[in-house]
Amino acid sequence: LACIAALALAQPASILADNTDHARHGMAVQADDMARYPEPFRRFIHEMNRDMEKMMADMHGPGYTGNADVDFLAMMIPHHQGAVDMARLVLIHGRDPLTRKLAEEIIASQTTEIAAMRARLGILRRDGDADPGGFPALDGTRGVRD
Repeated sequence: LACIAALALAQPASILADNTDHARHGMAVQADDMARYPEPFRRFIHEMNRDMEKMMADMHGPGYTGNADVDFLAMMIPHHQGAVDMARLVLIHGRDPLTRKLAEEIIASQTTEIAAMRARLGILRRDGDADPGGFPALDGTRGVRD
């Protein structure tokens, strides 16, 4: 733990600073650039940016509780929901059959994972039960089974 703390303290302040400008993940399109895209793609850009901004706001909205497990789950749920929302957009706007198939798989797997994370988050918020036997198992959600 001391090594981890030393590494964290050795990082430049810019890395440790709360930087919410990453909400668009480098995908921002300037207004003058929008004109070069056809209207259907402009709608896709608008909807994608809207969903990304919502995801980032929802991830950071609750703030930190001091419990890494609770905070991780609370942030991962909207992160996964963002993936579901973006996958739905590609089903609406996309045309490539393999990308559309991947989007369908993302919706199915992420929805399952969201349900499992919500259930575990409820357990942790209620009584902090550390018994993994109470956790809805994620086995199989990524194609791995015992």
